[in-house]
Formats: sequence, structure tokens, C-alpha cells
Amino acid sequence: MNIYETDKLLADYLLFHYATEREILPEHLGGEEALFYPVRCVTECVNRAAVPSGARALDLGCGVGRATFELARFCESALGIDSSQRFVDAAETIRQEGQLSYARLDEGALTTRLIARAPEEVDRRRVAFERGDAMNLRSDLGTFDIVLMANLLDRLHEPRRCLQRLAALVKRGGQLIITSPYTWLDEFTPREHWLGGFERFGRRVTTFDGLNGALGADFDLIDRKELPFLLREHARKYQLSVAEATMWRRKIG
Repeated sequence: MNIYETDKLLADYLLFHYATEREILPEHLGGEEALFYPVRCVTECVNRAAVPSGARALDLGCGVGRATFELARFCESALGIDSSQRFVDAAETIRQEGQLSYARLDEGALTTRLIARAPEEVDRRRVAFERGDAMNLRSDLGTFDIVLMANLLDRLHEPRRCLQRLAALVKRGGQLIITSPYTWLDEFTPREHWLGGFERFGRRVTTFDGLNGALGADFDLIDRKELPFLLREHARKYQLSVAEATMWRRKIG
């Protein structure tokens, strides 16, 4: 079974995307700087000053949709695409109804009911969600002023296939944001398709090297930064990771 279609992963990601600070993390533990990662992928990585009026945004690998809503704060439309039907259905329920109830795992079989709520002051009519394969997107998507790929890269079977499509998706002068902890695993990506994390001819090849090679002809690198994020598995187990965010601009000429 695809783990992204399970009740456990759905609840984990609803918590990751929509929970309040105290629903995720007890006050005495610290680590607040790693919370609200889907929001920070937008607020810390998108150059809002460079977003034109009437902008279109694409959240590729949107999960349960929080970053898509955040993009809709300042874009005329924001489309979220994910390969998991369960995630897309959950995001669509939040879009239509403004909220979705789910169960946070606390200990063993003990859970707490929480509510994932759409962010306030966002016009949900600007948001749309659909199921899709990032390596084989439908041909009529059009172009976008912003494309966000948050924690998607190292979960693709052939990430280069996705990267090769980006020049056709991002408008000239538009923004591309890629964030990832670069956790390459054979169960998701066969080793021959890894962008980095290996040696070649005695030289260490990083994922950033692979991104430069795949994107450099069509995009200029604007910035790089570290984005920590915290995943709660249950009340006494947390996973702290650090993604690298790279921000690119589609070449004009």
C-alpha cells in the first residue's frame, strides 16, 4: 500500500500543515523555530515584491494544501497538485468547508480529535486542488509566476523528469522554489536517479550540484537558505530535519 494513502500519514500531514503551535509541541520542549514549515516555504522563500498583479501559482507536491492557501494570499490563483488522492481529497474538503476533523496520535491507541482549519483572510475561491504525477503532468496546465516544490524532490522515482518540465511551467522572470532535506532512499528513488549524495570519479556530488546541472540552462539561482522542520509522530517522539531551500528565477533572455 502507498503510505501516503493511509490514515496515519494523512493525520500526520494534517497536523504538520494546520496544527497550532501547542497542538504540535508542548511548551517546555522548545523547537518553535521548526514549526509551520509549509507556511515558511512561502513567507521566507517567495519574493512577494516580484510577484505581478494577477499572478498564478503552482504548489507541486502540495500534500494537504497549506502552502497552496498561503500562495493564494497574494496570487490571483493557486493550484495544488499531489499524487495522493487522500491528501487531495482532504485539501479539497478544507477548501470547500473551511475545516476538517482528524485524529492526532498521542500514545499507542490513544488519540485527540483536532480540526485543520483553512487560514483566515484567504479567499478559498482562488485555490484549486487536483491529483497529478509530478513526473507526468497534464500538458494544458499553462504557465505560472511561482512554482513551489516543497519536500517533493527526494520522493520522486525520476526527479530529473520533473525538473525538465519546469522551464515550460515557469514564466520568464518567474520564481521557482525548491525545498528538500535530500533524504535519498532507494524505496522512493532508485540510486541511478539520485541527483546527488554519492561520489562520481572520486568527487563528491551533492544534490545542489545536481540541481545546478539540471536547472542552470534555464534558471538563475537567487538564494539558498536552511529551513528546519519538525514532524510529530506521537506525544514523545519527534523528527527534526533541515531542508535546503533554493530560490531560482526563470531566465528572461
